[in-house]
Amino acid sequence: MPRKPRKKSETGIYHVIVRGIGQQNIFYEEDDFQRYLETTRKVSLESGVCILGYCLMTNHVHLLLREDYGDISVYMKRLGISYAHWYNWKYERIGHVFQDRFKSECVEDDGYLLTVIRYIHKNPVKASIISKPEEYEWSSCTAYYKADRNTATFPDTSLILRIIHNEKKKAIEGLQKFTEEGNEDHCLDCDKTQRISEREAYEITKRIMKGKPVTALQKMDQDARNKLLSCLRNEGLSLRQICRITGFPFHIVRKA
Repeated sequence: MPRKPRKKSETGIYHVIVRGIGQQNIFYEEDDFQRYLETTRKVSLESGVCILGYCLMTNHVHLLLREDYGDISVYMKRLGISYAHWYNWKYERIGHVFQDRFKSECVEDDGYLLTVIRYIHKNPVKASIISKPEEYEWSSCTAYYKADRNTATFPDTSLILRIIHNEKKKAIEGLQKFTEEGNEDHCLDCDKTQRISEREAYEITKRIMKGKPVTALQKMDQDARNKLLSCLRNEGLSLRQICRITGFPFHIVRKA
């Protein structure tokens, strides 16, 4: 069945989510986060897409984007290819890094724009990683709260702050107050898929191995072994499940 065309935003603003394939991590170390942010900024300048906000979680990313003279589909493709190439080189692996097509929703009015930026910044709080959104290093929250002390254009904080107040200091105070308010925001989020059971994991492994015993993996050359391990990850098995079934250590399965 052909994919439905992506809905176009009248304002050119979109809330976008991209996630790791099989809900697997796309960031393990600090330089992974840094590399993705650097690539996000570089590609935005080249593609005519403005970054209004972001939050990088370990296995997915929230981006708040505005099309200036560019297209978000082109932007996300270039961003994904660039980061995946570097990621595969770093971790000595092959295959997809991101889950299929990115998800997006249109942001058509100022009220929802404020809701989305609050939702994005509070993602780490919701995940119980930190207690205050400004404590999280890999989101745009700090850039907004310190916008009166720098002239940085990444992310572009001016649009959202102007919605709150014309004076930057009062706008920042207003955004902080708005973010701290209790809410039941429901925005675009990752699909909650059911975890694969141990029995299902073993059945999937048997199918992938095509009749060969799992112990055959130990005798394969690295490329053939990694291809099969990657297939297991793409089927939705967790890293820990693959380790238990195959007997390989975590670092080998992670790099596959």
